[in-house]
Amino acid sequence: MKITNLGSRDYASFYVACELFKQMSQQSHSKLGLATGGTMVDVYAFLVDLLKKNQLDVSGIETFNLDEYVGLSASHEQSYHRYMNDILFERYPYFTQSLIHVPNGDADDLAAETKRYEDLINQQGPVDIQILGIGENGHIGFNEPGTDMNSTTQVVNLTESTINANSRYFDNEDEVPKQAVSMGLASILKAKRIILLAFGEKKRAAIEQLAKNEVDKQVPATILHAHPDVEIYVDDEAAPRF
Repeated sequence: MKITNLGSRDYASFYVACELFKQMSQQSHSKLGLATGGTMVDVYAFLVDLLKKNQLDVSGIETFNLDEYVGLSASHEQSYHRYMNDILFERYPYFTQSLIHVPNGDADDLAAETKRYEDLINQQGPVDIQILGIGENGHIGFNEPGTDMNSTTQVVNLTESTINANSRYFDNEDEVPKQAVSMGLASILKAKRIILLAFGEKKRAAIEQLAKNEVDKQVPATILHAHPDVEIYVDDEAAPRF
């Protein structure tokens, strides 16, 4: 694992977009693990621009999203289905719909849905590149502190800090879902290559925990030390200070 400071959000986002584009252009049936949230907005903006400039055929690209809120329909304006459509799939509308996978947080049987999604990852994977953000408390996906390191796709309870951090996307904190369907830590580790992005001073503490090279169950992202190919890119504000 290597932590690299690329100086700014723009530089880091563009670099990761280039890595995704390179993977897609070199392997027409690439499988990508995609993340959502504020950290990824510029990554997808740069990626769409690269795809458009090069008119890349993405019909064989298969995508797997990390997570989805429980109780939100795919069309809900704050669902991650909607996020992905708005920010990527409708802006470059040449992906094959049947190859786009996002957990169904509005499923009647969530236990069956988590099994279905994990089975899908196992049957269709492994993912060539998994991109990740990181929470202020060190969560990846929605795997909060204390998550079993061997966890697979599951329904998770969101911590107060995560709910508070995500409340900026809702009219008020009470509207933020309290649970999510998320790939587990073991699910994430199945990817061939992992790229994590972190921007801003609020993410520095989590990155400093990662820099200690120790696996700590209370900092879920530290499980990435168990993976052989992890790259972490940060801006000046998120860069470790020791």
